[in-house]
Amino acid sequence: MKNVLIVLTSHDTLGSTGRKTGFWLEELAAPYYALKEAGVNIVLASPAGGQPPLDPKSNEPGFQTDETRRFEADAEATAQLANTVRLDSVSQADFDAVFYPGGHGPLWDLAEDRNSIALIEAFIGADKPVALVCHAPGVLRHVKNADGTPLVQGKRVTGFTNTEEAAVELTDVVPFLVEDELKAKGGIFSRTDDWGSYVVADGLLITGQNPGSSAATAARLLAALSHAA
Repeated sequence: MKNVLIVLTSHDTLGSTGRKTGFWLEELAAPYYALKEAGVNIVLASPAGGQPPLDPKSNEPGFQTDETRRFEADAEATAQLANTVRLDSVSQADFDAVFYPGGHGPLWDLAEDRNSIALIEAFIGADKPVALVCHAPGVLRHVKNADGTPLVQGKRVTGFTNTEEAAVELTDVVPFLVEDELKAKGGIFSRTDDWGSYVVADGLLITGQNPGSSAATAARLLAALSHAA
């Protein structure tokens, strides 16, 4: 059985807006069930441990999906979510891959979290897949290769686009724009239309553009795990 670590944000404040943020529910629920149904054992982690904050907007009717409704009604899944392990307690040696859901929260905590940075570097160093979707590719901003160069330098990547951020009117709220940051670190950024499903894989690094890319990102991760087997 394969073991996959899913890393969630512990950050719940949307800048200085007074509004709440956190992880985006579809970006957890879709991969959770794709992996679970493939027989993968899942461990959830977050910097603070315990219940990570859900971006309340991601649970509004217009953003709900079959997977989010299934997750909300799943006692086992919600119990697991309420008891995430602390990120500083996990080791890549215990897992075959790692998946990062987005939401705006990761831009504040995981992007700067030394445990997260070291963890991703350890997965890549051990030739294990790293998958990130939507805002989560932003957590790669300080991740480096063994030679000290940015991990994304020269790699094909995607993530939440500048125009998608503008559409949700948070361009001036977020600490940085995912698209701009990936390009600044030397990433070869590509995209599809706003809100379309789009995934890019470059070696062990798998990135998805937006919430609607979550299932496809998980599918690409499963393919990488199957290939590794």
